[in-house]
Amino acid sequence: MEQVIDILDQIDKDLLLYLHNLSSPFLDWLMVGITEKYHWIPLYLVFILVLIHQFRWQAVYSIAAVILLVVLSDQLTSSFMKPFFGRFRPCHDPEIGHLIRIIRRCGGMFGFVSSHAANSFSVSTFFILLFHRSHKYVWWLLIWPVLFSYSRIYLGVHYPLDVLCGAMVGIGLGWLVYATTKKLSLMVPFEFTPGRY
Repeated sequence: MEQVIDILDQIDKDLLLYLHNLSSPFLDWLMVGITEKYHWIPLYLVFILVLIHQFRWQAVYSIAAVILLVVLSDQLTSSFMKPFFGRFRPCHDPEIGHLIRIIRRCGGMFGFVSSHAANSFSVSTFFILLFHRSHKYVWWLLIWPVLFSYSRIYLGVHYPLDVLCGAMVGIGLGWLVYATTKKLSLMVPFEFTPGRY
């Protein structure tokens, strides 16, 4: 088992270095812009406007659910998983840290799992589940967490497995919060008219 883990760890590091070294001044600039969470505020505002348009005053429940998602995913990954697993970020890793170009800041010492991936995938999953019957293009929302997460690998602050596991945590939490709010009938109606948007 330990040998399998070592092999996976080496594959993860090799893939990280390959993706990290696909660099250019333009990509550096682009990835720094993508990874900055405040640059996504317009998208968050669009989310809120869509919720208000769909639910009117009941949007308070779905907005509260999104806030809960972000708090849950952030606390689970940052306060529990990262210190529990204690896996160094690539840029802090004694084995390969000298091979990482610090394009932006490196961040905290540990990186497993990625909070950026968990947060963005949890919110995207929630919205996809909420609107998949009424908007056939809602799956395009996945572009946001994929780009957001990839930028973390490119910048050398997360391994691919950090991001992949963060995405799985986010998807699981997004589904859990959606299923709970649906069970409690906090957001109605759940059957939307196709093509409304």
